[in-house]
Amino acid sequence: MSGHPPSTYEPKTGIERWLDARLPIVRLAVDLMDFPTPKNLNYWWTFGGILAVCLVTQIVTGVILAMHYVPNADMAFNSVEHIMRDVNYGWLVRYIHANGASMFFLAVYIHMARGMYYGSYKAPREVLWLLGCIIYLLMMATAFMGYVLPWGQMSFAGAVVITSLFSAFDQVIPGLGTAITTWLWGGFAVGGATLNRFFSLHYLLPFMIAGVVVLHIWALHVPGNNNPTGVEVKSKQDTLPFHPYYTVKDGFAIVAFFVLFAWFVFFAPEALGHVDNQTPANPLVTPAHIVPEWYFLPFYAILRSIPQKLFGVLAMFGSIGMLFALPWLDTSKVKSMRYRPSARIFFLLFVATTVLLGWCGGKEPDDMVMTMGHTATGDPTGFSVVWFSRILAVYYFAYFLLVLPILGLRETPTQVPANISTPVLGGAAMPAGSAAQAEKKG
Repeated sequence: MSGHPPSTYEPKTGIERWLDARLPIVRLAVDLMDFPTPKNLNYWWTFGGILAVCLVTQIVTGVILAMHYVPNADMAFNSVEHIMRDVNYGWLVRYIHANGASMFFLAVYIHMARGMYYGSYKAPREVLWLLGCIIYLLMMATAFMGYVLPWGQMSFAGAVVITSLFSAFDQVIPGLGTAITTWLWGGFAVGGATLNRFFSLHYLLPFMIAGVVVLHIWALHVPGNNNPTGVEVKSKQDTLPFHPYYTVKDGFAIVAFFVLFAWFVFFAPEALGHVDNQTPANPLVTPAHIVPEWYFLPFYAILRSIPQKLFGVLAMFGSIGMLFALPWLDTSKVKSMRYRPSARIFFLLFVATTVLLGWCGGKEPDDMVMTMGHTATGDPTGFSVVWFSRILAVYYFAYFLLVLPILGLRETPTQVPANISTPVLGGAAMPAGSAAQAEKKG
């Protein structure tokens, strides 16, 4: 059962009938509220609504900040200080925007992990997953450019390091990497032109994200929601109207999430930032330890773990590219890992690996994970962060390229419910091998 049911909206006044015949926007809203949704969705599904609110929050606060920000290398840092000190509630708007980026990524990582655990990327939702990955890429680009805008010491150093990575493509096509880097910089070094174009793109990309989000929601409403069982909707008995059941549930989750958000804004507004960014950018000074924002740290650790620059850049981009290939790498016919005990263990290891990569990305490469002894000069010897990152990176890629393809062919899932209502109301389950056949009949 997929697609939209017949519309239940009936215009009652002349104005409503006139508008409905020309722009049926009220009908669209009513139909979205009445959309049949699987009755067994848990709170992991509320992060879609949380992300929508986060996006609106970032756009609104970003537009307000842009009214006072000056994208000039000599004035950018002072304009941020002006927002913080002189603009009415400017400190609040800026802290909401800065911490909102972290909350946005926290929610999107949970949203993606839920999709991976419950198999929401599998047929017939491949396009839905791909659009989500595009949103994630746009978010990363937007966040990176936004991090540069305060023009603090860490912002400047991060811009130099990340944009310089593209010069590695000179090893593929001579001059290609240099041309890309020069275009990004707007000159031969990071400077005012770089800041100006980053500000322009940072302002533009959120509206592109909003456009892709519309496509993402559209792609969701064609096959309908996945659910914790991974079994497709068979009948009306398996569903509930989106309103009021899930609007209330999502509303409660959004309020709970924003309590955490508010704690950071009011009690720890700089906890997720870096102290070096409180200093104006100086091209003649390099921070002792250049580190990106926390949501980029796993990919930064993969980049640093490979000594050859080109291979490190390819591995970093490849680690994101794996997400795009996920629907075709997982060979299992069973969607939800609730019925795949072996896959569940490997997935939890993957989550732990990603978290540990983030921890490694925040450390210096020569820091010791485990000290074995000391050299004659007193320096510690042992298992370094860079070697730990390499081991974790191997598992990260192995999970996509080996574990998922092989496990789907070799594992023996537990029994899958005959329909969504079975686990809720009780009843018989069906063998896992019959899941695909039952879904076709449904």
